[in-house]
Amino acid sequence: QLQLVESGGGLVQPGGSLRLSCAASGFTLDYYSIGWFRQAPGKEREGVSCISSSGGKTNYADSVKGRFTISRDNAKNTVYLQMDSLKPEDTAVYSCAAVWVGWNRRGKCTLGLYDYWGQGTQVTVSS
Repeated sequence: QLQLVESGGGLVQPGGSLRLSCAASGFTLDYYSIGWFRQAPGKEREGVSCISSSGGKTNYADSVKGRFTISRDNAKNTVYLQMDSLKPEDTAVYSCAAVWVGWNRRGKCTLGLYDYWGQGTQVTVSS
């Protein structure tokens, strides 16, 4: 019933771009903060970028600032992650997650706050 589905991952050359989508089904995202997280092999999951329910507040990991852009279209029940200037170190499984806005009004990327998770999409940046 409550599902998040990521799409848009794939193989890209360094310096290239990808746009990830996170589509909700079974519920609407209007009242949820959304986060993008990633996990590389042998690494812990880390927050990449998160956005408040209205889109008015965004947060980015230092490693992706200036390269990634998070946005949302609540009418489409979808959140996006535009990834530009991709680097090999961006290679990871990217997952989106949601938490009710009442618990995360400013769209923080605190992992433990997020309740609903997508299945993940693989992003591979080859050299």
